[in-house]
This record gives sequence, C-alpha cells and structure tokens, in this order.
Amino acid sequence: MPRWKPNARARLAAAALDLFEERGYENTSVIDIAQRAGLGKTTFFRHFQDKREVLFGDGTLDAILVDAITSAAETATPLEVMARALEIVGQYAFTSERRAFVARRQKVIDANPELREREALKNLALTAAVTDALKRRGVSDLNARVAAELGALALRIAYERWSETTGDEEFGVIARHALDEVRAATLR
Repeated sequence: MPRWKPNARARLAAAALDLFEERGYENTSVIDIAQRAGLGKTTFFRHFQDKREVLFGDGTLDAILVDAITSAAETATPLEVMARALEIVGQYAFTSERRAFVARRQKVIDANPELREREALKNLALTAAVTDALKRRGVSDLNARVAAELGALALRIAYERWSETTGDEEFGVIARHALDEVRAATLR
C-alpha cells in the first residue's frame, strides 16, 4: 500500500498547471490531474469543485481583503483602507514563493477564453465583496463602489506587474504604487 503524502491540494494544483501547459486546458481531465498528482478522482473533488477552480482558488483572496477592510483603523479613508488591504493581500497571497506559479497560471488563463471569462467573473465578485465590506464600515454606497473599483484596478495592475517581474520587490509595494497611480489618473 502506498504511503500517504501530505499537501494534496498543492500537488493537485501543480499537476494541473503542468498538464494545462503541456496539453492545454481543454485536453486535460480531472482524472489526468489526479493521476499526475498520484491521487484519486475523489480526492480531487474534495479539494476542488472542477478543474477551473484549480486556477481560481477557494475565495481566500476575497476573505483576506474583506478581513483587512474590516480590521482597518476607523479613521482611515476608503482609499487608505484599500491600500492597506492590498498590502496585506501581498503578504498572504502573492509571496515570492508563489511568483513563478502565478506567472504560469496567468499564461494558461490568457490562452483560454473560458478561463478569461471565469477570471472576469471572479474579479466582479471580489469587487462586490470589497464594496460590501466598505459599506459595512459606514462608507456611502457611491464612495464604497468607487474605492472598490479603484482598488480592484490597482490590484489587477499590481498583479500583472508583480507576476511579470523576477525581482524581489514585494507585491504590497507594487500594489500601493499602482493605487497611487490610479488615484493620480483620476485627478487629471
């Protein structure tokens, strides 16, 4: 009997990404992914709803942002809250250890219209969650929506820049700079 190996979720994600790059997303099945990871199909479905979710996670990013917004100083403006939330996201979701995986993941998504659509829907859901969190802080509907949209735009810009670099610059620094640029662009 084979010995149990830890980190099934991470192994499945790595196997899926390898197969998506080798065969293409459309030509890779859940069974292929599970076999490559040395696991069964049942284990795959314990961790992911379908093969798309391997690339899109489990809502952790949304939860990190909402928690950061909720715990921000009461005196912080909506954009200050967003800046801090983006820094915190970088500490947990966009670490230097994940940079190569994130860049590879994005190439797979960019090559497939279905995945690009899924990413757009996830981004809309993330923006809605951030808007709701800001409103729960007492921010007006319009101000919450604007701050959330600007934060989401800064997040996408920072994500692109961070995943394309090989340097040591932290995601939080890149994200804050992107938010400053977005904010400045709105004033022109």
